[in-house]
Amino acid sequence: MNAADLGLPVDVPSTALFTDQYELTMLQAALRGGTADRRSVFEVFTRRLPEGRRYGVLAGVGRVLDAVENFRFDPAVLGFLRERGIVDEPTLEWLARYRFTGDIWGYPEGEVYFPGSPVLRVEGSFAECVLLETVILSILNHDSAIAAAASRMSAAAAGRRLIEMGARRTHELAAVAASRAAYVGGFDSTSDLAAGFRYGIPTVGTSAHAFTLLHDSERDAFRAQVESLGRGTTLLVDTYDVAEAVRTAVEVAGPELGAVRIDSGDLLLVAHRVRQQLDELGARDTKIVVTSDLDEYAIASLAAAPVDAYGVGTQLVTGSGHPTCSMVYKLVARATSADLRAPLTPVAKKSLGGKASVGGRKWAARRPDAYGIAEAEVLGTGPVPPELADHQLLVELVKGGDVVAREPLEAARARHIAARAGLPMSAMQLSRGEPVLPTEYL
Repeated sequence: MNAADLGLPVDVPSTALFTDQYELTMLQAALRGGTADRRSVFEVFTRRLPEGRRYGVLAGVGRVLDAVENFRFDPAVLGFLRERGIVDEPTLEWLARYRFTGDIWGYPEGEVYFPGSPVLRVEGSFAECVLLETVILSILNHDSAIAAAASRMSAAAAGRRLIEMGARRTHELAAVAASRAAYVGGFDSTSDLAAGFRYGIPTVGTSAHAFTLLHDSERDAFRAQVESLGRGTTLLVDTYDVAEAVRTAVEVAGPELGAVRIDSGDLLLVAHRVRQQLDELGARDTKIVVTSDLDEYAIASLAAAPVDAYGVGTQLVTGSGHPTCSMVYKLVARATSADLRAPLTPVAKKSLGGKASVGGRKWAARRPDAYGIAEAEVLGTGPVPPELADHQLLVELVKGGDVVAREPLEAARARHIAARAGLPMSAMQLSRGEPVLPTEYL
């Protein structure tokens, strides 16, 4: 059985109410005004990257596909809308039959993006597309923010293992989504069992300080853990005196001890001392895991330390200072009538203050240089230039209401590693800077 098919322990009846009220009031007005069936194109993009970020990471596409499939107005939901008087009876009758029957194209999950990149394009009638705005943005803004932070931490870790352990720092369901996004962004495992159950992400965990404090001595705690979990376990060595704990840990588990974890103090200094002590005690293969409010900058500062793995919590699940990507969902083209043969007319918001948008149904391509490294994100509404035909980014995700592009989470994770490797080296710099690729419009 595929664990991803089992669902979460906490379920909701549908995703239909993960929306803002004005989506439904717009629907009612469009139904009454005769414009609800006009063919429309909506695009998801961000006008800018968070300050100092060089690239964005798209995550949550798989969850969007699930949300679209589960967007149903069942009797309980319709009853709520009727009781509150949110929409009228003709609109309720329309909602009772709602099924998304349009098409969705987008960047595949794990791909990188830049300002203006049309990471998702939703096409269908105005009525069926407008209802999906809030739930799509909710998922993509959250998951992409986590994945971007995870990617920066992964780059800083330079191949050392990363453990996501932020469940206790966010909403219980957001924690599961954060684990998934972190895995896409380059993390190797999670402490959250719901994420392991739902998405098959490897899970890890051994003990906290409370387990040591429970026992009459640190030796008793270590012995109990080793007898239960084996010599390959990870022992937490900073409850009392680190040097004494390391000595006791090796005496109890022997040189086969799997790892020690350090959760406080000057991690750079302590890690060097612990490595030297482990080697002197013959535990040369014992790994060192560090935790304690890490972010990408702290991880980078430990590059010279003998650390084998990092555990990250708060900074990861809050996007390392940028908990959203500011993605928007904008109408960029629509037909002038409900006739399916009516041509699409580009539309765009004209606004001061940097909130204007670019109209038209867009394609996107990433132009490589002579060495195969990306040099620009190119967007257009007309024919795709022949030299960019093999470098287009959007793929078909939903066709006629049916999902056509589900994939294992491992595929998104591998895609991100490849996409990041195709960027200029300056993309990996943690110093503040502009997007590593310019966005060009044709």
